[in-house]
This record gives sequence, structure tokens and C-alpha cells, in this order.
Amino acid sequence: MKKIETQVVIESDISTVWNLLTDFEKHPDWNPFITSIQGEKAAGKFLSVSIKPPEGKGMTFKPVVLKFEPNKEFRWKGKLGIQGIFDGEHYFILEEVDNNQTKFIHGEKFSGILVYLMGNVLEKTKIGFELMNEALKKQSESLKTASVT
Repeated sequence: MKKIETQVVIESDISTVWNLLTDFEKHPDWNPFITSIQGEKAAGKFLSVSIKPPEGKGMTFKPVVLKFEPNKEFRWKGKLGIQGIFDGEHYFILEEVDNNQTKFIHGEKFSGILVYLMGNVLEKTKIGFELMNEALKKQSESLKTASVT
């Protein structure tokens, strides 16, 4: 198994960050990595997720939601072809640092027989996570600023 995990501290309250993250219709407006998410936000339901890794080929897959706990955690599991070839458990965890700060943890655990052959793909994926984290930070902080003025 391989794991990628990134994190960023966002100068915004947890509900603002959560609402932006889970407003699927707005992802194309701010998210450079996950360009589309469609489907029901509930454990056991399937999503349609389109990603565009930096310098990589875009792809769409249909993961199952494992956890959707408002203001805390959103997690899904997807696979390439049949289970056991290349599987990924993608997660977003939000932790309150204080009333106006949120730690955003974004990662994925990869398993399957192709994991160790996908080093370059995983490195591009990590860069994509970091780009998304920075975009989420920028957008969340701009929403906070807009609500103050």
C-alpha cells in the first residue's frame, strides 16, 4: 500500500471550508484538480468524479462514498477496472484549529498490484492535491473576507 497525504491551514471557519468543498456544482470554478463531482452525498452512494492531474491525462471514475460527515470528513473509494488492480481510498478531513482556522487534510491510500508501477502518476497526483489545497484555501479565505466586508 502507498499513501499520499497533504495538508494546509486555512484562515476560515470549518463550515465555510466544508460548504465550499461539498458544493459540487462550484468545483469547476475554483478546483484545478477535481474538475467535476456529481452524485449523492451519502455513504453507500456512487459519485462520478473527473480529475485532471498536472501534466497528466484527465479521467473520470465512479467511486462509492464511504463517509460523509458534515464539517468533519468526506471519503470515497474508487478502483481502476476490477478491485485489486489499482484501488484508491480518497479522503478529506477537516479539523478546527480555532474559530477562524481550519486544518484541511487531503489524502489517498492506494492498494493493488499496480501501485508500485505508478510512481510517476502518484507524484503528479500529490502535486494535484497540493494545487487543490491551495485553491480551496484561497477561495475559502476570500469568502470569509467577502462576508466580513
